[in-house]
Amino acid sequence: MSSELTGIVVVKNLALDSVSLNRKVLIDIYEPASLSLKEDPRFLLINDGQDLVTMDFTAILENLMDGQSIQPLVCIGIHAGPERKMEYGVAGIPDFKGRGALAIDHSSFVLTELIPFLKAYYSLEQLPLLSYAGFSLGALSALDTVWSHPSIFNMAAVFSGSLWWRSLDQTDPDYSDDQHRIMHQRIRTGGFKPGLKFFFQCGNKDETNDRNKNGIIDSIEDTRDLIQELVDKGYEVHEDIAYLEMEDGSHDVPTWARAFPDFLKWAFGKV
Repeated sequence: MSSELTGIVVVKNLALDSVSLNRKVLIDIYEPASLSLKEDPRFLLINDGQDLVTMDFTAILENLMDGQSIQPLVCIGIHAGPERKMEYGVAGIPDFKGRGALAIDHSSFVLTELIPFLKAYYSLEQLPLLSYAGFSLGALSALDTVWSHPSIFNMAAVFSGSLWWRSLDQTDPDYSDDQHRIMHQRIRTGGFKPGLKFFFQCGNKDETNDRNKNGIIDSIEDTRDLIQELVDKGYEVHEDIAYLEMEDGSHDVPTWARAFPDFLKWAFGKV
């Protein structure tokens, strides 16, 4: 383990031997230098933790903490492995190409290895108000894990989420948005889960595909449609759901770096 004191935020770099994934998983812990567990800090897991290094996540946190804009927060960046497209996805339901076949193992790592490790590391019986975020395919994975385990998590943050994830190729004549988008189906067939909150970010430059030729790129349409699925379940926009659509947003780390403070202030802002 190594750590770097930056002033307001301490960054700790660890490697966990995962039985579920049969590999070492690198994690970076970002915590306030003056962390006090008596303050009931929030905990946030983040997939694709390697992207946090690229976006200088430490500076993002320090700026918000220095301005006292957010509550005490501990963030855990989970680095993706070499089989990212297999380990991220919807647990138990690979896409039409078989991608995401190990998503259930990644979920097992988070639930049965990472969370127990963090509880022991901080000497806590429970991790209070645990949230989960991710980017692209990692965002889909985070959303699925939160949705499937509402007794453990209370919030999901989805940055440019791969919500197109589907069980049938869109070029297949039998393809249907209503039937074959996997995460939409999982939410539609599930029940209302009280207390969950959701943050979605998407950019008008996330992609150029427009499969139904309606003038709205697929990533935005998939995100809006999933939000509607949540609304149909009983969740309320603004109260339970936040949506940030960035006109100049691309599918890249610099865009997510610009969007992340909006999420942190919405989710963890001081009242």
